Amino acid sequence: MNAPYMAPADTPVRQVTITIDGEEVSVPEGSTILTACNEAGKDTPTLCYGDTLTPKNACRVCMVELKGSRVLVPSCSRKVQPGMEVMTDTERVRHSRRLVLELLGSSVDLSTTPRIPEWMERYNADPDRYGERAGESLRRDVHDPGEHHAGNGSIAATMAQPDKIDNDLYVREYDKCILCYKCVDACGPQWQNSFAIQIAGRGFDAQISTEFAVELPDSACVFCGNCVEVCPTGALSFKTEYDMRAAGTWDESQQTTTTTVCTYCGVGCNLELHVQDNKIVKVTSPHDHSVSHGNLCIKGRFGYAHVQSREKDGSS
Repeated sequence: MNAPYMAPADTPVRQVTITIDGEEVSVPEGSTILTACNEAGKDTPTLCYGDTLTPKNACRVCMVELKGSRVLVPSCSRKVQPGMEVMTDTERVRHSRRLVLELLGSSVDLSTTPRIPEWMERYNADPDRYGERAGESLRRDVHDPGEHHAGNGSIAATMAQPDKIDNDLYVREYDKCILCYKCVDACGPQWQNSFAIQIAGRGFDAQISTEFAVELPDSACVFCGNCVEVCPTGALSFKTEYDMRAAGTWDESQQTTTTTVCTYCGVGCNLELHVQDNKIVKVTSPHDHSVSHGNLCIKGRFGYAHVQSREKDGSS
């Protein structure tokens, strides 16, 4: 009689010990410096980093100083190695983060980017020292095409365009876009494989766009909203959130979040229902869920409208 099959035991994960600001921290082999910083309780600012995406190293706000390295290194992608000595709060690091935040704040609208006011204060960043913010002058150009502001051409591709509202599900506000590539990766090979959007143009003229700049309903977009899920600045937002912000009624402090299971099919995706004033205002998905990893389809993310749909006469 053959012995019953025994699954091999999991191979123990090797721990790597590094030093962060003088304190030893051990993390699993293959972890990034950012993971080690989080483990050590070091609050490291990030914008382009996504916990479900491959790091793109685009925003450069998570830079840290590494002993023996000529340049600062991005903590979101640099893998730990035994004996590393990392410094997260040196003058060189603070100067780099301050400069990045100032350049971003002077060129795009960061008003809906979480934690930006906190980081600006922490690093004493002052975007206004570069002069008038790009969005303010370019919005005047849009309203008064006859008036030209020197120096605005380099960022006109992103800042001068109006909000794109071409569907009832989500809105694109490209004056908030920092070109972090997260939406492109989520739409492309890393998750959805729809390839509806990509970077168009080069250099200062680079911007997120559909093929031939067609409207979303005419593109390859399947309206899964996974790009909205990963956007760090609010450049992509639910139409409900966009309308409520315009009306001045959006208030996250008054919102509750309830986790449930999507009932549209049998896959078992988890939903996080964001509710304000007894109405679902948007739906997200937990990134650590083993099924969806933060991703949903159009029904899971936007199919909540029927829950609060009522006839005009008040009947169900």
